[in-house]
Amino acid sequence: MKGKLPSNMPVVEVLADRAFRAIWYVGGVHEICRRMELFVLTWMIFDITGNAFSVGLVLAFNNIPRPIFSLFAGLVADRFSRRKIIALAQIVNTIVAAGLLVLILKEAIVPWHAYLAVCLQGLTKALDDPARRTSILDIVGERRIVNALSVDQISNTLGKMIGPLLGGALVAFPYTGYAGAYVTVLLAHIITLVLITRLQIPHLQRLASQMEPVWTSLSQSIKYAFRNKSLLAMLYITIIMNALAFPVQQYITVIGKENLGVGAFMVGVLTTAEGWGQLTGAALMATSRNIKMHGRIFIIGSAAVLIMVMVFVWSPWYSLAFFLLVLGGVGQAGFGTMQSSITMLSAPREMRGRMVGLMSFCIGVGTPVGAIWIGYIAVLSSTQLSLSVNALAGLLLILPAAIFTPLAKKPTEQLPV
Repeated sequence: MKGKLPSNMPVVEVLADRAFRAIWYVGGVHEICRRMELFVLTWMIFDITGNAFSVGLVLAFNNIPRPIFSLFAGLVADRFSRRKIIALAQIVNTIVAAGLLVLILKEAIVPWHAYLAVCLQGLTKALDDPARRTSILDIVGERRIVNALSVDQISNTLGKMIGPLLGGALVAFPYTGYAGAYVTVLLAHIITLVLITRLQIPHLQRLASQMEPVWTSLSQSIKYAFRNKSLLAMLYITIIMNALAFPVQQYITVIGKENLGVGAFMVGVLTTAEGWGQLTGAALMATSRNIKMHGRIFIIGSAAVLIMVMVFVWSPWYSLAFFLLVLGGVGQAGFGTMQSSITMLSAPREMRGRMVGLMSFCIGVGTPVGAIWIGYIAVLSSTQLSLSVNALAGLLLILPAAIFTPLAKKPTEQLPV
């Protein structure tokens, strides 16, 4: 029929799956809420303290739980009901948001409340990620996983755009402010809980290897990652990117307020720029067929983000800064989608939760170290110099993995366990 997408298009096949749509809705609403909450708390901390180091601490505390809990969270995702894990994480998020709202209404909130809140949010993210991502593969299968993860990336990106924009608008509006923003955050958490009740995740038979002692199971997954050179290179680049590139997202608030001279709403608009690029990149991958060179796209995306950071921080004009973030967003779409694809397609089914947990561990190792380091250098010099020099270092550090490993040269493959 004219005007309709062909039913055999990969993206149409994925969206026609009711079980996938259910988990897609959960991820999308949750990401709007998470990004809005992070923006509001970041702006609040910068409002209270007035220094870039405190802003870096928000990102650091948000990611500290990842290296501590991610490996165990991946193991839990391989052994227990993934639906219950996702629900438990969301219940904690809702309770934390309600507590912060009470503190804001009483005008009793201080920086450590915000740091504790983002730390707990990081803990639930570490718990939720392996369960939700492996559930997507359980639902759609290996043939459609890149398309499904690209569609999931679109909802994550929309959350990344809508959350800060809505948060900035509510904070800037005199009749809502921080209290109105947090009422909205709490309502979004409640909506996510309701959506979770509709999840339909296949119950897969647990294999004997999934019931091994905890330390045996974890050590086997780490040994497997070290044997698979492409997977190991991807994890190494993940640490570098989260330490030296992605902290720029947290500093958009500082760049917008101090360098470009704009207020909360326009900073919120600026944070959506990367999202427009990610939407474009994710849409291209969602409609693509038979992508095999996942590693090559991953490396190109990584390099694009690092180059964008080096140029963006020195932009004297708001419009140029916006455009550069859009370009960086296209690269980030390639990085993020292929990161998850390589992680899951490189591992046997019984090990996928642990591999996603290991990936999350690498994110958690890189992000807090990078956030604190970049914040410290920013205090000694300037935010722009700190971000640009570290991005250049990141570009140099990923070159060995790009040149000397099979990541960019061979299709993603599993090794025998």
